Amino acid sequence: MKIARVESFFFNPGRAKNLLFVRIETESGIYGWGEGYVTAGKEKVVAAYVDAIAPLLIGREIWNIRQLAQTLLDDFSIRRTSVDFLCALSAVEIASWDIVGKRAGLPVHKLLGGAVREKIRVYANGWWFGASSIDDTANRAAAVVAQGYDALKWDPIPGPWRNYVDPKDLDHAVENVRAVREAVGPNVELLIDGHRRLSPNHAIRLIERLREFGIAWYEEPCPPENLDLTAEVRRTTNVPIVSGEALYTKEQYLPLFEKRAADIINPDISAVGGILAMLDIAALAQPHSIAVSPHNFNSPIVGLAATVHLSALVTNFTIAELFVNLVEPTRELALQGLTIADGYVDIPDTPGLGVDLDVEVLRRHPYQPLSGKGLRDHRDEFPRRGPPSTFKIAATA
Repeated sequence: MKIARVESFFFNPGRAKNLLFVRIETESGIYGWGEGYVTAGKEKVVAAYVDAIAPLLIGREIWNIRQLAQTLLDDFSIRRTSVDFLCALSAVEIASWDIVGKRAGLPVHKLLGGAVREKIRVYANGWWFGASSIDDTANRAAAVVAQGYDALKWDPIPGPWRNYVDPKDLDHAVENVRAVREAVGPNVELLIDGHRRLSPNHAIRLIERLREFGIAWYEEPCPPENLDLTAEVRRTTNVPIVSGEALYTKEQYLPLFEKRAADIINPDISAVGGILAMLDIAALAQPHSIAVSPHNFNSPIVGLAATVHLSALVTNFTIAELFVNLVEPTRELALQGLTIADGYVDIPDTPGLGVDLDVEVLRRHPYQPLSGKGLRDHRDEFPRRGPPSTFKIAATA
């Protein structure tokens, strides 16, 4: 089966960011869907990579998925890889597996060894985007738990990202977590996201203060460029440390494992090169007794489907991410979707990824720049003196 057509589509859900989908069609008419991870404001960068790669795919056999990925790394990126290239590659790779599964008449997870669990547990993220206060955050948390989720993730630290934060910001974070714990009760897992921004000193102080609320993990406490910083934090606490969202290759993950800098890793299947690359990273983590919790700031259709098939295969899997704020805005987009209920996603048993998108709906919701993202100015720098500028933090994960 040779590739005949490669198309990329944006979908604007009206919140968070535009979503990027890739549709590959073979000469026989079988098509598959992939999704590339994008961040708000630079979605078109990944789309440009897809457009540049697309002509190189025409006429190639769809079966040679691993060879294609290596060839694009060697010959297209000239071994100068970047996250944006890998996001584009991920979309192409995932769509290829969708096609192969359809041609074989099997779901992707059965092509790769079969499921080791019956369904995939997910935690809720995105529910806190736009919260106006601590009370608002707590009320939103209670509402998500009422929908059946028993694990919630969010970032409780206010203000622009910086390594050294105002003590009042740490106080705010503590009160934020306290309020959420009181709102949801003792049986809900609270997953705290640090978004890679604190110095070890500040991260350690915050984690120690949050321990009383029984947090289930602290994610990405420090900048990932220096893994020794995260390793330093991990040595000081028995709270599980998550890292890896900003790492994208086996070569980048290996030092993380060797330094014992994390208990759990959270690579994104739509950012690391796709399904096979994610399986390689998970296998590399297993001898180090490190669990895998896939990051998934993607759609609850294609990106989540790829994550679910991967999670079904990985023996050191623990829990996957679901952005609940994208479920309703994408509902009309799914010709065939996933079953999500009570904090779990069923593993599709239909050929390929088991999902399909409505192209006409995609075309009715084209790319639109989203408001709320800007650059801070000198009035926002630490320590803050006087009123802040008009800078707004974009929803990020």
